[in-house]
Amino acid sequence: MISIRDVAKMAGVSPSTVSRVMNGTAKVNEEKRQRVLNVIKETGFKPNETARSLYKKSARIIGVILPNIQNPFFNGMAQAIEEEAYSRGYRLMLCNSDNNLEKEKNNIDLLSRMNADGIILLTNQDGIRETIEKCKVPVVILDREVKADNQVACIRSDHYKGGRLAAEHLVRCGCRKIVNMRGDQALSSARDRFEGYLEICRKYEMAPCYIDCRYSFREGLKKTEEILKLYPDVDGIIAGNDMVAMSVYKVLSKKGYRVPEDVQIIGYDNISLSELMTPELTTIAQPISDMGRASARALIDYVEQKSNEDNYHFDVELIQRDTTIMKEGGSRK
Repeated sequence: MISIRDVAKMAGVSPSTVSRVMNGTAKVNEEKRQRVLNVIKETGFKPNETARSLYKKSARIIGVILPNIQNPFFNGMAQAIEEEAYSRGYRLMLCNSDNNLEKEKNNIDLLSRMNADGIILLTNQDGIRETIEKCKVPVVILDREVKADNQVACIRSDHYKGGRLAAEHLVRCGCRKIVNMRGDQALSSARDRFEGYLEICRKYEMAPCYIDCRYSFREGLKKTEEILKLYPDVDGIIAGNDMVAMSVYKVLSKKGYRVPEDVQIIGYDNISLSELMTPELTTIAQPISDMGRASARALIDYVEQKSNEDNYHFDVELIQRDTTIMKEGGSRK
């Protein structure tokens, strides 16, 4: 395997000159530069990336830690991050924490030891703050609020508004027994959505009805069964995300409920599957791609010592489709 010293010998220059040519760190005599480039082309020489990262203290790698790689919402985020990072000359290392705190901590430690330039973290863990604060590389928090001392940016959408929009929409669709399948209240996003729902309950003097449900399809199946036992007169369901909303529809249709005539359903996120299912799913849309790209930009700008924002707040919107029916006089997107 050819080394940088071999290239230098063949080009009749020093190893440091080869390094300067490859990295563009200093001016090199044009004749020498061409000799080096010709040898590199002839030999197909490629530098040892590990050695380069140790020397430059940069691997040009961004670590992305996801809580659940099976959820299309996180896949969409990861794709947007990769596209933005690639356009800036960085590669991605994807880690799946499986909603496991210890695995998440180990992933952060691994990426730090690998000399990653930074980490973009999507977490469902309330106990991760201490690990973030001990991390030796910059961290961007995406879709959650952690408030760790050394996080360089927080990218999230207006979950409080999302909770209000979902509940208000079902009220305007004529629902009076609206059950909220709220997410883990240790998460800022889930808390904000639930608070938005409670505001609408107060506005219309409705008794809050809710059940705790993790953001997974299987959990949604089980919790929908519980809803039908606890709230047999339910006529509207706010799911924690689109995957849960799909499981709600599956249970209801199997039991003979008509959607939206008997029970109306609204999801959250607007993943691609929400428009592909039949009936198409009414949902609250988060700008998934915009948020992913913003997280990559914020991290890379920080690494490259360019000016950057430290707090990105994205808007959300209601997308009405076929699992809800707007009352006469309402509007449809």
